[in-house]
Amino acid sequence: MDRRATAVWQGGLKDGKGTISTESKALVDLPYSFAMRFESAPGSNPEELLGAAHAGCFSMALSAQLGEAGIRPERIETRATITLEKLDSGFTITRSHLDVAVRAPGADRAKFEAAAQKAKEGCPLSKVLKAAISMDARLDA
Repeated sequence: MDRRATAVWQGGLKDGKGTISTESKALVDLPYSFAMRFESAPGSNPEELLGAAHAGCFSMALSAQLGEAGIRPERIETRATITLEKLDSGFTITRSHLDVAVRAPGADRAKFEAAAQKAKEGCPLSKVLKAAISMDARLDA
């Protein structure tokens, strides 16, 4: 299975602009720029999109792991925070932090925590990221 996305950049690094599109058309010519990425200007950027992808991937992986543990979640909400730092070697994604809240009344806390750890390690996006991946997982029973 292959999934595709396209980025088009026009101009120099700081004065240029780009767009990002996905094959599914979920994103069509989504604009991004140096200021959106490195200076907190309003708009999207690749790190934000990576965070959305990681959060979505992890939530599905956690649902699967909880199911294997006999827990049926009512709701899983994951926020991924991607950290982009300027190192001596250049800008580097150094961390993806997952903040997870799960509503699963009556769930066993130990089984929940084990499932969350397995999902963090087993999510395909977690596997592809070389950055440190951390997580806070809460069970709101």
